[in-house]
Amino acid sequence: MIVLDSFAVLALLKGEPAATEVRQLLDAGPATLTPLGVAEIVDHLVRIVGVTEEEAVLDLAQLGLADVAPVDSVIALRAGLLRARHYHRRERAVSLADCVAAETARALGDPVATSDPHLLDTCRDEGIGVVALPDSVGNTWSP
Repeated sequence: MIVLDSFAVLALLKGEPAATEVRQLLDAGPATLTPLGVAEIVDHLVRIVGVTEEEAVLDLAQLGLADVAPVDSVIALRAGLLRARHYHRRERAVSLADCVAAETARALGDPVATSDPHLLDTCRDEGIGVVALPDSVGNTWSP
């Protein structure tokens, strides 16, 4: 299993440089999103990309993802603590949704796939497995 963050799924849906790698991850085995990831993706597709609500839901459904990974109170607590340890407004603006993805991946014992450098740095520092994807212009993170 691999946990995809919203950057990964949006890259695939928008045909960005990471799209091929994300498709390969989906084809290789089960992948999941967190509930917050689903919310971020739908919000971005409707509000930023301009698709209808129905199209956004259909886009997600057609990805063939495993069931959305549940977020229980333990993962929520750990995500809040993770963000408290690593967030810095200018240097590492890691989002709470990304911290939920990271802690979900840690709980599952699986990596998180993202192109977000703040999430990648946080996961590296915490020993959480990652799959580093190219960003929207094709640059790949390196520690």
